Amino acid sequence: MLIEFRVENHRSLFEEQALTFECSGLGNPSDTRPREIEGHSVPLLPVCVIYGANASGKSNVLNALDFMRESVIYSHRRWEPDTGVPRAPFAWADGLEMPSTFEVTFVQRGTKYQYGFSANDEVIEEEWLFAWPNKRKQVWLERDHDTYKFGDNLKGPNESVREVTRANALFLSAAAQNNHQQLSLIFAWFRNIIVTSASGKSNSTYNSRYLLGNIEQSALLKDFDQKDFIYRLVELLQAADTGVVNVKMVEEEPIMRRGSGSSIMLQHQRENDTSWLNLEDESEGTKTLLRIAPSLFRVLDNGSVLIIDELESSLHPLLALTILNLFNSPEINPNNAQLLFTTHDTNLLGTTLGEPPLRRDQIWFTEKDDTGKSCLYPLTDFKPRQTENLERGYLQGRYGAIPFLGDIRMGTT
Repeated sequence: MLIEFRVENHRSLFEEQALTFECSGLGNPSDTRPREIEGHSVPLLPVCVIYGANASGKSNVLNALDFMRESVIYSHRRWEPDTGVPRAPFAWADGLEMPSTFEVTFVQRGTKYQYGFSANDEVIEEEWLFAWPNKRKQVWLERDHDTYKFGDNLKGPNESVREVTRANALFLSAAAQNNHQQLSLIFAWFRNIIVTSASGKSNSTYNSRYLLGNIEQSALLKDFDQKDFIYRLVELLQAADTGVVNVKMVEEEPIMRRGSGSSIMLQHQRENDTSWLNLEDESEGTKTLLRIAPSLFRVLDNGSVLIIDELESSLHPLLALTILNLFNSPEINPNNAQLLFTTHDTNLLGTTLGEPPLRRDQIWFTEKDDTGKSCLYPLTDFKPRQTENLERGYLQGRYGAIPFLGDIRMGTT
């Protein structure tokens, strides 16, 4: 499980910002959402959400974690030797000259790890990896440009991997491509992170499956080989009250074929009558659920992290609540998968949907100052009362992170 993510000098996140999934200790003692995890003494949360005005920097937090993920997975294989590091530093002040820094702390199979790196436009300046097996810290890797220090507890082909690690690539990325078994678990943690957008837009540089909200059906179709995929998909659609009772894959006529040559149809039931509809005839909310369903199932199975930008896009508030409940429920989410998302849906802050779906320590905000720098901070900084109406407080500006609206003249004088 992800414990903490830190970032500095990425887009509008100029100064160091930190997001933690650690439970603050607030709330009802009978609350089942916090998870006791072997390898970490503080219970961890399965869900965190970021609120903020448009262009406040909330999507940049997700993008920063996505960039770190892609750097680990692709820097050795896809970054050309002479192209530098494709980072996105803060565009003003000293951002262009300063390095960008990314760090995660997480627990995998009962051991806590901390991994991070700093990079400028040309090279990786620093890279580090620490582990806490049996709760005792071990230094596995410390890198300063092309100088490496390997800890005694990091076994494997360290020197041979070092020799093939370019100045603009991560050692961890090179290690994964050169069969470094001890580091494969850390690499797999990054590889299993899934980043998507409910609106169909992708933050990912290399893995964009959707363009302008259109569903690339092959992303769904390749999961139809899984034995229980259709069952789980129908179960999700029924829980969301879409009216869908079955899903099937249909081979297209040769003249109509695109991509895989197959299409998806959904069966609806109205009283005593049923009919099959093409995917393009479905509502935007149903399409959104179909778009993110494979990602939901994968992370729930793997116990990994799902990152969704704009969760509320095309989704009724109750559908968004359904997705939250998948992660918050220990029964549905026994592998401790985590969800990090952005939204403008204030219904999730209040009691309109019943009991508050979010704990106070699951709620974060972003706000941008006059210099274009974003600040990420938790609701718990404000110490709200247990009886406080969080939705009303947020909309009234009590916690910041809302737009300041001026007068709209519309060309009048």
